[in-house]
Amino acid sequence: MSTLLSSAGAGSRPVWAASADSLDALPPEAARWAAGVRFKAGAGEVLLVPGDGGTIAGAILGLGAAVPAADRDRLSLLAGALASSLPDGDWHLAEGHGLDADAAGLAFLLGGYRFDRYRSKPAPSAAVRLSPGEGIDTGSAEAIGAGAFLARDLINTPANDMGPDAIERAARVLAERFGASIEVVAGDDLLARNFPMIHAVGRASAIAPRLIDLTHGRSDAPKVTLVGKGVSFDTGGLDIKPASGMLLMKKDMGGAANVLGLAQILMTLKLDIRLRVLVPAVENAISGSSFRPSDILRSRKGKTVEIGNTDAEGRLVLADALALADEEAPEILIDMATLTGAARVALGPDLPPFFTADETLAAELAAASLAVSDPIWRLPLWQPYAKTLSSKVADINNVTPDGFAGAITAALFLQGFVEKAKAWAHFDIYGWRPQSGPTGPVGGEAQAIRAIHHVLKGRYPHFDGAV
Repeated sequence: MSTLLSSAGAGSRPVWAASADSLDALPPEAARWAAGVRFKAGAGEVLLVPGDGGTIAGAILGLGAAVPAADRDRLSLLAGALASSLPDGDWHLAEGHGLDADAAGLAFLLGGYRFDRYRSKPAPSAAVRLSPGEGIDTGSAEAIGAGAFLARDLINTPANDMGPDAIERAARVLAERFGASIEVVAGDDLLARNFPMIHAVGRASAIAPRLIDLTHGRSDAPKVTLVGKGVSFDTGGLDIKPASGMLLMKKDMGGAANVLGLAQILMTLKLDIRLRVLVPAVENAISGSSFRPSDILRSRKGKTVEIGNTDAEGRLVLADALALADEEAPEILIDMATLTGAARVALGPDLPPFFTADETLAAELAAASLAVSDPIWRLPLWQPYAKTLSSKVADINNVTPDGFAGAITAALFLQGFVEKAKAWAHFDIYGWRPQSGPTGPVGGEAQAIRAIHHVLKGRYPHFDGAV
C-alpha cells in the first residue's frame, strides 16, 4: 500500500523529477545511469537508480517533454506512478523537484489503489511511503484519497453485490461512522411518500427501489445538498440495451458512489455545512411490472412525464430526488449522474461536463478544476433546446425525438425540477477509467469531487464544534 510521510527520515531515498530535456541536471550518478540505459523520461515513467553493493540509491520520475509552468499541477499527478513502481521503503521527492507537493502527495495515494475483493489470491502490495515535501497537509490528502477510494470501490463492485440494498448499506455505514442521521423510503412506501418516478423505474427489480436521505451537520449551518443517481444496474428496461451496452452498467450508480465519496470527504474535514445526501437507489430491470414506453408518470413535483424511452431512466429518479431537495431551498444543490452517452461523445471519458445557470458557481468550479487538476468543463443550458422535450399528451417527454444535444437536453429536463435552490449544478460523469494511468487502474473512478470539495471549502470554514 502507499502511505504519505510528513517529512523524510533517515534512510529515505530520493526521487528526482525530470523532463526529457532536464536529465543532465540530475546528480551526476543519476544522470549517467539515465543516459546509459537511454531513459527518455516519458510522462509517468519511473527509473530506479542503482547504488553501491546492489542497493537502490534513488529513482527518477519522468515528466515527459519540457515542462511549462502552467502545467505544474497537472504534471504533479504523475507522482501517482511512484506508488506502483517503487520498491518497499521510505522515499522523498528530492529538493528542487518543481512539483506541487500537495498534488503529488494525493496522486501518490490515488496511484496505490487496487481492487482485489474478488481475487482468490490478491497480488502482494508494496509498502511504499513517500514524503512529498515539508508542510504538506497529509490529513487533507488522506481524506480526499479515502473519499475517492470509496467511490471507486462502490463502482467496481458488480451488481450482484451492489444492488439498491447494498447502496443503502454503504450509506448507513457512512452515517454511523460520522453520526449522521439517515432515513430510507423503500418499496410501495415511495408511492405513499410521493416519489412515484423512483418507484416506477425500480419496481420491476427483485430488490425494492428506495430513496436514501442522509443528513449531517448543524441544523442552522448553510445547506448543501448532494443528489446522486443510484441505478445499480441498467438493462435499459423494455427499451433494452444490446449486450455490448450492458457490459459497464454496474457503473450506472456512479453518481451515487461519487456523492457518497464526496460526503465522506466533507464530513471528515468538518466543513461547517448542513450536508444532505439524497440517493434514489434502483435497478432498471425487466419484468411484468416494468414501466413502458408511452407510459405517463406523475412526478413528485406534479409535472407529468411521457416515457419516450425506458433507457432514459436516470433523469426520472433524479427528478423526484431533486424536487425533494429543492423544497428546502438549499444554498447549493449539486447532482451527479452517469447520465448520457452524449456527454462522452462530446468530451470523452476523462472530462465530465457540468451545467449551471449560476455564473459565480460556474467560475468557482472552473477555477477549482485547474487548481486541483480535476478536469471538468462547462456546457450550456441552451434554453431553445427545451422545446424538443415537449409532449403532446403530458407536460414533458423524458427524451427528444432527434437525439441531438443529448447531454444538454437531459440537463434541461433536470433543471425543470429545481426552482428554489439558490444555486444548482448538474455533473454528467462517466465514473470509469477506461485506461490505466498514474493515479489509478482501469475501473471505477471518482470524478469532479475534488473540484467540488475545493469550491465548498473555499465558501465554508472548517468547524470544530459538536454536530
